[in-house]
Amino acid sequence: MQSPQNGQSPQHGQSPKHGRPPQYGVIAPDQDVAPILAAGADYIEPTIVGNVIVPDGDGVDDGGGVGGWRVNTALRTRAASPSFAVLVPGAMRLSDPDFPLASTRDYLRTALGAAADLARPGATVVLGSGAARRMPEGVDPDAARLQFARSVEVARDVGAEHGLEIVLEPLHRGETDLINTVTEAIDFLDEFGMGELRVVADLFHIMREGEPLEVIRARADRVAHAHIADSGRTPPGQGEWPLAEFLEALRGGGYRGHVSIECTWADVASEAGPALAAVRAADPAWAASGA
Repeated sequence: MQSPQNGQSPQHGQSPKHGRPPQYGVIAPDQDVAPILAAGADYIEPTIVGNVIVPDGDGVDDGGGVGGWRVNTALRTRAASPSFAVLVPGAMRLSDPDFPLASTRDYLRTALGAAADLARPGATVVLGSGAARRMPEGVDPDAARLQFARSVEVARDVGAEHGLEIVLEPLHRGETDLINTVTEAIDFLDEFGMGELRVVADLFHIMREGEPLEVIRARADRVAHAHIADSGRTPPGQGEWPLAEFLEALRGGGYRGHVSIECTWADVASEAGPALAAVRAADPAWAASGA
């Protein structure tokens, strides 16, 4: 699947150069949706695991397939989303050469089919899932990387069947040992012949890994989606992380897509509004839009 460039799939993202303000959303569970929308979020970014699909029994399928999950039909009345997070559960073992790709494909057809019913055209689906891609103990790292690449290819192809763009998220080393920085994510995709795929820029993981913001600016043409939080994963505006510098690096490098808050709330009803205001105030694209 050939992906559009500059952080924008068809109808995904609102570009200030077209006179439309960018959009700002929040990754949130069901119980937080109402206060977040009331606080002024433009969209909700649902997790697929535990939200779009929910455990059926204990959420585990001994055969590695989809039997432990069912579609959450309660979400069908919700407004369409431009992005989704947490694509696969940890039990999928995406980098394990002994885990059958057929099981991965079966799960993804169920999960992505359900997401497509809730998605805006061209929506992005974040492939993060650190536990699922952690390299198994005793497995050759090259074999694990190859297996993960095959899993990403399967996700890409199944996503394309449903009009969704799979985007790879680098995660800090505390969450996974495979692909920790934006640079590593892009290099991995290019190494395995998936140069058309794009990545997520998440300030939390960028700061934890110490990846320079100059690198984010230079690679922003390969960024499809952005996540943001403040220090300690607090709501934006409550910490000391460089929100404005991060967003300026993305926008300066050509990114025109949405920005989703991914943080830990103490009291979402009182904190969501100020957090959204802090992100908008930090984003040069918001000011440039004249909104």
